[in-house]
Amino acid sequence: MTDQIETLMKANLHEVFGQRDPALRRAAIERTYTEDVVFLDPDEVVEGWDALDAKAGALLEGAPGFVFSEAGSIYVNHDMGYLAWNLGPEGQPPVVRGVDSCFIRDGRIAKVYTLLLKD
Repeated sequence: MTDQIETLMKANLHEVFGQRDPALRRAAIERTYTEDVVFLDPDEVVEGWDALDAKAGALLEGAPGFVFSEAGSIYVNHDMGYLAWNLGPEGQPPVVRGVDSCFIRDGRIAKVYTLLLKD
């Protein structure tokens, strides 16, 4: 189960929230999340594939040239994965840092909590 959750956590960060190609992002969404996925961040709560796709697309559109990178190990506890991340111009210090905690159901992510970190 640990390997599966690690794979899902990386897909969430890189293949969905880091993917600028809408068709590739949508394919990753459908294989990574449950249809009723709930995504919660400090700004809003979105539910379902369409809303999550719109959220990721808007985030990337508002941050041209920015890339996500992992900021440490992925931690797994039963049905939960935790991953710290950075966002910023490639090869430069991050502009934003955060963490994702994902809860897994039936082999896919069912709920994502995103926290933004402040220095």
